Amino acid sequence: MEYDIKEFDEIRPYEAGEMKQAFEELINDRQFSALLKGFVPWLPKSIRNGLLRLAFTGVKTPLDFQLRFMKPVVWHVVRKHTDGLTFDDGELDIERTGDIETPRYTFLSNHRDIVLDSAFLDVMLNKHGYPTTVEIGIGDNLLIYPWIKRLVRMNKAFTVRRGLTAHEMMRSSQLMSRYIHYAVTQKRENIWIAQREGRAKDSSDHTQESVLKMLAMGGATEGGSPAASLRELNIVPLTISYEFDPCDYLKAREFQLKRDNPEYKKSKQDDLDNMKTGIFGYKGRVHYHCAATINSWLGELENLPRNLFYAQLSQRIDREIHHHYRLYPCNYIALDLLKGNRDNQAHYNQQDEERFEQYLKGQLAKIRIPNKDEAYLRERMLTMYANPVRNYEATL
Repeated sequence: MEYDIKEFDEIRPYEAGEMKQAFEELINDRQFSALLKGFVPWLPKSIRNGLLRLAFTGVKTPLDFQLRFMKPVVWHVVRKHTDGLTFDDGELDIERTGDIETPRYTFLSNHRDIVLDSAFLDVMLNKHGYPTTVEIGIGDNLLIYPWIKRLVRMNKAFTVRRGLTAHEMMRSSQLMSRYIHYAVTQKRENIWIAQREGRAKDSSDHTQESVLKMLAMGGATEGGSPAASLRELNIVPLTISYEFDPCDYLKAREFQLKRDNPEYKKSKQDDLDNMKTGIFGYKGRVHYHCAATINSWLGELENLPRNLFYAQLSQRIDREIHHHYRLYPCNYIALDLLKGNRDNQAHYNQQDEERFEQYLKGQLAKIRIPNKDEAYLRERMLTMYANPVRNYEATL
């Protein structure tokens, strides 16, 4: 299928020829400059910018930018804020023999962190010999400053528009779907996209049919079979497992605020606080598991009526994601605490229990809100850690 690449200008990442100008605009942005000054206040602006320009030498593409600037930062986060990052792509069963032969994928994952879900995937793909990283969809609600939008576009991000009317949403979804198909089949890029809009606050991850319908809108068979359109994208159900979610107390806080005031809505500052906490908070062990592409079983659903097709497809993807959760002692402890039994004690010991109780106590202490309901907040946090076990067990 032929695409007019100009139609994607409003949402796409920067192209190679645009990187130098974007970089200059970034380092001359007053807010970005103030941010950098906070890291190295002793360096004059001219020296800071000179060092950045020197580091940017040879960077021609967004992939170059990722490998030069973002890869070291992400590995620093892994070393300092996790107890290890692991990656299992054995079910993909591919031979990475070169850029042309290696397929491109659309990684459809549960959503644990606004920034790191795709960043961790990038460094793992690079480490395991894939020829490129991923382009990512980022909601424009997070692009609250020009420098953030500029930076993410340099970092292989395309824009997902939020808060639209029904008519605008249809046009936006069609455009994004066409772009994703173009990126995978012609630009030869991998894609990462979350299985739903926003993170599951209770860590019970389920695929929104609307995401799948959006992905099926574009492609060579536009207007034809959804299965044929989705097959182009080589969709990989990807499971992201965190031992500890650094934003758990923020999610619990939001649960109570919404319970006490149904009109409550997060502010832009809340979004930034979540991003900062997600990046720099302690995560314990982190594991990524790639299931086989849905192409291996998509034919089983192909002849279903469309409404049943999407329902069955989302359930099957959920099963793949749930079944490959890496469960940790805290997940089993949380479920037993909620149920008031020790049915899962084979999966943990007394030291694990004491560690998790101390962790919960510390996270709950960070919540400062009026009429703080400790019992409710604790139940919400335990539910976040128990739900991956419940979902896994439902796949057996």
